[in-house]
Amino acid sequence: MKQIDNVQVYGLENSVRVSKFPMAVDPNKPTTEIVKTTKMLGSVPTGTGHDNFLKGIIVQFDLTFTNKAWTELQRYHFFEFVSSMSTMHRITKFDLDKAYIGYVDPRVIEIMKELVAEYNAIEDKGSDEAKEVYLRCLYTNPAGMYLTAGMSTNYQQLKTVYQQRKDHRLPEWREFCKWCETLPHFMELCFGKEI
Repeated sequence: MKQIDNVQVYGLENSVRVSKFPMAVDPNKPTTEIVKTTKMLGSVPTGTGHDNFLKGIIVQFDLTFTNKAWTELQRYHFFEFVSSMSTMHRITKFDLDKAYIGYVDPRVIEIMKELVAEYNAIEDKGSDEAKEVYLRCLYTNPAGMYLTAGMSTNYQQLKTVYQQRKDHRLPEWREFCKWCETLPHFMELCFGKEI
């Protein structure tokens, strides 16, 4: 399953240009060229503030993670959820044969299929029985279910995530960090490395 799709990067050239403002006398002179000083500013230790220009490089994308990875991502307050798939609204509509990562025990998937079939067989979806079965579907659903959300963040925040998650035990995080490396000038601006 493709983890990241529909990627758009905004403000890269302008952010490089304005990164030169602190040393500029004439605000019309800074260029969009990535120079040694630009790389030095971007690759300072996280939290020192000299890499603030990276905030202006906005990245929007669709991200498909499992519930387990989404829980961890939510600790980062700088990822904006633009919109996301919802188990609350659609748990009984997903194709459960495609909805889970390979690590989910097949027995659990079969239990989910049974619960979904039980719910879908109930005619009165407003009945207490239907509400009860729906909640059983929601709470039985394993952490290995894929869900997609539209996200918005920036290079400075991705730099932090990259440093913290590039060697994470969840393969989704390692793949996410490999994707970060493919963003235009990401490694060059954030770590002073050209790939």
